[in-house]
Amino acid sequence: MPSFTNRLFPLPPAQQAAAESWFERGEGTPRKPRAASSVLLLRDSREGAEVFLRYRRGESPLGKIAFPGGSLEETDGDQVPWFGPTPSEWAKALGMDDHQQAMRHVVAAIRELFEETGILLAGPDASTLLESNRGPEWMEAREGIASGEKSFPALLARRGLGLRTDLLRPLSHWKTADFALRRFDTYYFAAVQPLGQESSLLQGRGIWGKWCIAVHEFERRQTTALGDEVGQPDTVGLTLEQLTVPSVQLMLEKLAKAKGCIAYLAHRRPNTVHQPELVKDDDGAYLLRVSGNDAAEGAGQRGR
Repeated sequence: MPSFTNRLFPLPPAQQAAAESWFERGEGTPRKPRAASSVLLLRDSREGAEVFLRYRRGESPLGKIAFPGGSLEETDGDQVPWFGPTPSEWAKALGMDDHQQAMRHVVAAIRELFEETGILLAGPDASTLLESNRGPEWMEAREGIASGEKSFPALLARRGLGLRTDLLRPLSHWKTADFALRRFDTYYFAAVQPLGQESSLLQGRGIWGKWCIAVHEFERRQTTALGDEVGQPDTVGLTLEQLTVPSVQLMLEKLAKAKGCIAYLAHRRPNTVHQPELVKDDDGAYLLRVSGNDAAEGAGQRGR
């Protein structure tokens, strides 16, 4: 298998100015990345594995089109009922020594998934899962948590629910390139859509989000079809590579090549930290080159 070292990715238009400034200054001191968690929400279909993608406003380091996710919050460290692997087991799975930080990443992953899609990986015991997430009370809870007016741990306690951490799978660990003005240190997870629960956008905040067939997005990745479908001024006319970050592209490719969700989740992945590197192309264009090996996600070179 080829190395990620020689794989080049177009630099998203929104990051061009930061890249130019980085080179003009002779590089510099990278900004400290914020800890984050992101989740690939999956389900099977007749045409292949599907994943939930959503549009992000602003200049998110996770890309214009990305998986549900976001920064860790202070309350992610609060004690919550917990089913599945222990925080120490999660720390080992994530390749970190800090059990408390591992717990925060897992809680953040489940919280962000609930905020952005309504899917809640929680139940009253270790073998039961919330059967339905429908109803205005659940949307109200999501809005309150997203705005910071309500607490996710308090919601779980009030409903008598514990986190089903056994329904999450660790995928990979990525850091935003050094030159970026906003950086994330992101752990990616995966979860399969539970029976009885439906995904939906957060009321008042969600602009676009849908289930996408991975193989279809991979096949049309060099077209502007997805960006045109989203229909926002900063997505129209852009390809998948211009709308997403390398981590999202590579995971979509791997998912497209997998024979269903079970096969994708069963793939063993080492604890490798991946971080794109900013380089200059021969014609002066700014491109991202992924450093490290290709053992975690993705395969093959593209383009150049």
